Amino acid sequence: MNTKFIEDLNARIVTFLQQTPVGDVQKNLKAMLSSSFAHLDLVTREDFDLQAEVLRRTRDNLRALEARIAALEAQR
Repeated sequence: MNTKFIEDLNARIVTFLQQTPVGDVQKNLKAMLSSSFAHLDLVTREDFDLQAEVLRRTRDNLRALEARIAALEAQR
């Protein structure tokens, strides 16, 4: 099938659905979900990945410090 035909058909279906009660339901659902998500304590994926990297580095530093302490204690 022609890709242009499929894209045109998709655009027509989307336009049609937006003019029916389905379009209203979609808008209302989106507003309801946005409102619900606003009340949740969520972070972005970028913030999550950043904090995961900070935690990884902190664990690496902790292991290094534990090894240094063990070495110092062994010298006693």
